[in-house]
Amino acid sequence: MQLKLRSEAGPVNVLRGVDLTLASGETVGLVGPSGSGKSSLLMIMAGLERATSGSVRVADADLSSLGEDALARWRRDKIGIVFQDFHLIPTMTALENTALPLEFAGREDAFDAARVALARVGLDHRLTHYPGQLSGGEQQRVALARAAVVQPQLLLADEPTGNLDHDTGERVIDLMFELAESFGTTLLLITHDSDLAARCSRIVRMADGRIAGESVTADLRAVSG
Repeated sequence: MQLKLRSEAGPVNVLRGVDLTLASGETVGLVGPSGSGKSSLLMIMAGLERATSGSVRVADADLSSLGEDALARWRRDKIGIVFQDFHLIPTMTALENTALPLEFAGREDAFDAARVALARVGLDHRLTHYPGQLSGGEQQRVALARAAVVQPQLLLADEPTGNLDHDTGERVIDLMFELAESFGTTLLLITHDSDLAARCSRIVRMADGRIAGESVTADLRAVSG
């Protein structure tokens, strides 16, 4: 796939000839310097950006063939996204934020499922709190519960611990891997933390808008051997 954007200086190739396949249930750490195209690749996989050329097939859907409404429905049902900056709605409680994708889907059990999701991340005692009343770690756990409540086929995480201290970040990452494993969800994790990337089954390195290399982690080689 390729992604070309226009700037005042002319067209800019953000992604060039990217060819990446993720297996169902796989965990992949996406690493590389700032500006290498990691976040752009994630946005394309989430259907939030369109590739300029090439094909993008995610969770049994050809994204290039979907209109905006169909793409929004597909994203709601199949994809979970966790960003560095939480992206919670400040006027909604933790419960309301978590239930939102299920409400959009017309699920009558949206709030019951949201309560279960928040309990899984240890926040069943914070259901009625607003984002401004929660710590950064609690807000990220709400964001994770919201991403996981639909039991997505693909969970995308863009530097999810970037605004958290080390211990809080570890707790959030532990929960992310636990949720992905319990649902059989494929996880793509963007991180600058080499130790965190090594927790994934595969590490993919990007540079200058291309896949620069990849490797199987030591933990997986030990299991395979």
